[in-house]
Amino acid sequence: MTTKTVYVLNGPNLNLLGTREPQVYGSQTLADVEQICAAACTRHGLALVFRQSNHEGALVDWIHEAGRLHAEGKLAGVVLNAAAYTHTSVALLDAVKGTGVPLVELHISNVHARESFRHRSYLAGAARAVMCGFGVQGYALAIAGVAQW
Repeated sequence: MTTKTVYVLNGPNLNLLGTREPQVYGSQTLADVEQICAAACTRHGLALVFRQSNHEGALVDWIHEAGRLHAEGKLAGVVLNAAAYTHTSVALLDAVKGTGVPLVELHISNVHARESFRHRSYLAGAARAVMCGFGVQGYALAIAGVAQW
């Protein structure tokens, strides 16, 4: 049996975790998040691809890459924290819809308790699940959910 892969993709400014608005995002770094994800994948017998970019096109390319694995039956799912692109990116929506990847939209903070522009997600309608407000431990919860698909 082939081990399936989870892609955990992180959008703009998530490289600043640990220093950017710790009252909103906490004090853990992106490296800490990667460790959380690796441990969750190990628990569930999944392989991990963990990436971050501040550039929308890179995220689109990685969704396409995940889509190729999905077509081969080798993808468990994608956990996407698109950050600000959640609220602006038709390109990411089209990539998800075009590839058919099973997607969890993830946010560290509760976006619905924040500014009104953060309440709108272009991705939610194409996602199998949407999670927010669990802090960085939400990544492990999302991976646990993906493992059940």
